[in-house]
Amino acid sequence: MRRINRPSCPNPTALVTNYKHPDNKEALVNASFEKCSYCESEVTHIYFGDIEHIRPKSKYPNLEFEWSNLGFVCATCNNAKSNKYDEGTPYINPYEENPDDFLIAVGVFLKNKQGNERGELTILDIRLNRPELLEKRQTKLESIGKTIDACMRTRNESLKNNALKAIKQEGNEDKEYSFFVKMLLQLHQLI
Repeated sequence: MRRINRPSCPNPTALVTNYKHPDNKEALVNASFEKCSYCESEVTHIYFGDIEHIRPKSKYPNLEFEWSNLGFVCATCNNAKSNKYDEGTPYINPYEENPDDFLIAVGVFLKNKQGNERGELTILDIRLNRPELLEKRQTKLESIGKTIDACMRTRNESLKNNALKAIKQEGNEDKEYSFFVKMLLQLHQLI
């Protein structure tokens, strides 16, 4: 999970009655780089994605059309979250908070920082370590790990520098599972 910069609502008039209006949806999709705001899986290449409520509309009907309560998510995360929400221990909101303050990546696993209940509850309730995600993250990290290994073996500085530049770009916020890639790059002291 990465910090997402929420854009201004492009069509506030439509938001009054339709929180899924195409203009507004497009703004949230672009802000998250077409990735689920919770699991960082690319959504739009296999599914149209959902604009859903951070605080569930069933518990907070007054926030149904509130721009600050909407986010772009995949169906799996949205269904796992369902209408669960504890005001005393709210889920991490990547549009308002930096997930780095709550979470760490340990290999392919998302873990809460020690003693952080909000991180723990977000991971458990939204199922951010479900088997399918672990498998996708593993594939991504193994590929990058092999590239790092090959890069460090080369003696040609130009090839090495170009490869390092490409590897570092995989940790950019627009890339799938960039939170995990960023941690891998930090582990190898590449960023």
